[in-house]
Amino acid sequence: MTDRMDVDVLIVGGGLVGAASALYLAKRGVKALVIERGYCGAQASGVNYGGVRCQGRTKEQMPLALRARRIWNGLPELIGIDGEFTVSGHLRLGRNEADLDALAAWAKMAESFGLSASIIDGAPFRARYPWLSRAVIGGSLCPSDGHANPRLVSPAFARAAVSAGAMVLEQTELTEIAFDGNHFHAQAGVHRVRAKWCINAAGAWANQLAETFGEKTPLEPMYPNMWVTEPLPRFIPHNLGIYGGGFYARQVDRGNCVLGGGMARGDDRFAQPSDDVTLSVMREAQTIIPALKQALVIRSWSGLDGKTPDRNPVIGPSRTTPRLLHAFGFSGGGFMLAPGVGEILAELVCDGETETPIDAFSIDRFAA
Repeated sequence: MTDRMDVDVLIVGGGLVGAASALYLAKRGVKALVIERGYCGAQASGVNYGGVRCQGRTKEQMPLALRARRIWNGLPELIGIDGEFTVSGHLRLGRNEADLDALAAWAKMAESFGLSASIIDGAPFRARYPWLSRAVIGGSLCPSDGHANPRLVSPAFARAAVSAGAMVLEQTELTEIAFDGNHFHAQAGVHRVRAKWCINAAGAWANQLAETFGEKTPLEPMYPNMWVTEPLPRFIPHNLGIYGGGFYARQVDRGNCVLGGGMARGDDRFAQPSDDVTLSVMREAQTIIPALKQALVIRSWSGLDGKTPDRNPVIGPSRTTPRLLHAFGFSGGGFMLAPGVGEILAELVCDGETETPIDAFSIDRFAA
């Protein structure tokens, strides 16, 4: 049997971007259908590190990041839970004077967008963060940043979308899609779907859909490696990052330290954490946070995301196909941005435009 469905918007991918798009569309009375070949929020959206930060974003991303960050303040009203969202501040550490100069330059740029970040070094830095070693000499603190639990947030957006009137089909794979000049026609499981619009929010697999419409991008898979320790006495007040890379860390209310760094391994569907990478990066983390030397790692994991050459996502209209919108390639930084992206996509469908500048994320920047 084939079930025929007529909808306004077909959304391919039930991650945080797809679910947020469905939620905002449903709130505006648009009939939206999400198809997800696994479970909503079970891929990169639900297994990422959980950082909610504006600090370190590219200049092009700042308007989008600030818009998305405002949405996080109203999470309980939007999706029914707070998702363990904590405004902890984000402290980005520097190992030398050159790092601090770069952090100061970023803070100056951020200030032009109305975002405050301050440089702390010298004696005030040592007094405020005695648990950090001499391997770092200072850092930039963005107090409005924080972190949340992606395992709670991502599925909650899908549930909220359904409550608002959207349809969600899990364990349903897209096997065919075409555009006849007026409608998209898709086969998803036993469902034959006709839609006026299509949103490509398929994450690491979105390039396959884009290629169907002649818009292949240089998207590469990435497998962020993450782990969590046993509960420890609370001592890390902020979400931490290192300028130039290395590792990132935060501590939850229960005392567990969540860390990430390096890349795991995987294929085109799954990722698997690497014990060697975990041990190597954990040793590096201990040189900066000595209290981690006796910490027991109790679990490690990874996820699959798509990375673009410039680390900026692809967001906006197709250049080959009317009423096709892309939103993918977040390069490991999409968790915080996703609610804002969903709101923007709903605006593009309903209003034909958005006030948030997204030209830098156009898919045609990769055109040959």
